[in-house]
Amino acid sequence: MRTNDAQKMMLVVGGFLVGLASAGCDRSGSGAAPFAAGPPEVAVVTLQTERVALTTELPGRTSPYLVSEIRPQVNGIIQKRLFTEGSDVQAGQVLYQIDPAPFQAAVDSTEANLVLMKESAERARSALEASMAGVTRQQAILELARINRTRFEEAFKSKAVSGTGRDAAVTEAAVAEAALRAAEAQVESDRKAIAVAEAGIQQAEAAVETARINLEYTRVTAPISGRIGRSSVTDGALVTAYQPMALATIQQLDPIYVDVPQSTAQLLRLQRRLEEGRFKTGGMNQDKVKLILEDGTPYPLEGALQFQDVTVEPTTGSVTLRTVFPNPEGILLPGLFVRAVFTEGVNEQALLVPQQGVARTPKGDPIALIVDADNQVQLRMLTIDRAIGNQWLVTSGLHADDRVIVEGSQKVRPGAPAKAVPFGAAIPDGRPTGQATQPSENPK
Repeated sequence: MRTNDAQKMMLVVGGFLVGLASAGCDRSGSGAAPFAAGPPEVAVVTLQTERVALTTELPGRTSPYLVSEIRPQVNGIIQKRLFTEGSDVQAGQVLYQIDPAPFQAAVDSTEANLVLMKESAERARSALEASMAGVTRQQAILELARINRTRFEEAFKSKAVSGTGRDAAVTEAAVAEAALRAAEAQVESDRKAIAVAEAGIQQAEAAVETARINLEYTRVTAPISGRIGRSSVTDGALVTAYQPMALATIQQLDPIYVDVPQSTAQLLRLQRRLEEGRFKTGGMNQDKVKLILEDGTPYPLEGALQFQDVTVEPTTGSVTLRTVFPNPEGILLPGLFVRAVFTEGVNEQALLVPQQGVARTPKGDPIALIVDADNQVQLRMLTIDRAIGNQWLVTSGLHADDRVIVEGSQKVRPGAPAKAVPFGAAIPDGRPTGQATQPSENPK
């Protein structure tokens, strides 16, 4: 059974290789010279290890670098829209003008109230100065009353004055003390009045500032620079502060993000190869990222990997890589489907085999024919990692200095002798290998 399977495989492989090399067949007709005696010639490529940068191409979508939804911060009527839909706007540019009349009136009212509060505070300060002068005056009166009381008390002891005179002096001193306490209480009251007036001034100043801010909010400005979309309101529309519906949306597109999902299988495979030492790299974070647009054309500017998400999306089993690209010409728009090309690392001992030198078994396993040191044809089973241009990156089955047949495989079979000619060298019919023969104008 195994012998029959091997024979079937060789028949299929032989037929497939005949098809691959049909462009190299001589179709010149019956006038062609017969093959020379000896082993058939085959074109070979001698493999050499080389340094190859390995890349991964992943699908992704663009998203804005910054997004700002424009909403009013005060209630009012839109007087005028001041931008062109779809144009680029600058941060601070006025986009809408809301009717400022009621807000200007509020500013005027609060400013007038502030003036009144300042005048009230000034009156309180004047009253405090007067009450403090009254305290000084009452202190002098009290001092004289006390001296007079002492004199009358001494005179009363010597019976120089009557008790009535002494009592009058004592009463006068008591009245002076009461008047001083009243004056001091008035000073304290005036100080409290000043504190209240100063607090009123601060409150009035805050009201003025609030009114001015609200007046400024009637000029709806762009918080960021970018491209503004369609306006959701027209002139004359009533808008409310912090309404759910945005008036318009600004998107900053230079630079622009490209979000790329990477499967955890790819991530683990890369980490394993790094651990095995098959690649030399500092990680994808140190590499530039290239971009292929939806129509297959390369984007002219390189980007950079900004971060890798730390959470695996459970529904897709992937992590998101966020890259950022310069977009000065505005070629990239949000939501555009692209393909990002990441450099995984560098294989210092890569073996690249031309794709025309590799065939497939009925089961799809890759194979190649080589010419060994004894000029005998051998069949090799291959393990292929990926395609790099028009070549296969082979990880097992071939070695450096192996001569892989890339043309003329239809003339040989495993175990048969063959004459190896370098691919591209001249062969006896006068044309170089690797160059297809033009069909005759009048084929027979």
